[in-house]
Amino acid sequence: MSAGNSTTLSLALEQDLARLIVTSLALEVKAEEIAPDAPLFGDGLGLDSIDALEIALAVSKAYGVQLRSDDERNHQIFVSLRSLAAHIEKHRTA
Repeated sequence: MSAGNSTTLSLALEQDLARLIVTSLALEVKAEEIAPDAPLFGDGLGLDSIDALEIALAVSKAYGVQLRSDDERNHQIFVSLRSLAAHIEKHRTA
């Protein structure tokens, strides 16, 4: 796979993931309005720990990637849409 194809796949995953987050959390923002590098928590989308659990469940169902609440890397994985997509891309089974 070329770097161009990898970038295209990453962008597609980010867009799909944004739609999944908006749908599963019933957010009042459009998926395309979520900047890939914007924080998901705090000043970004303003998500909280309950939202993280909902996202983890949706990601598990959609991509076969388990996101555990006790994973010490969660603060890195959930930084932004892009970091979450990168983690999914690296670990997906579906």
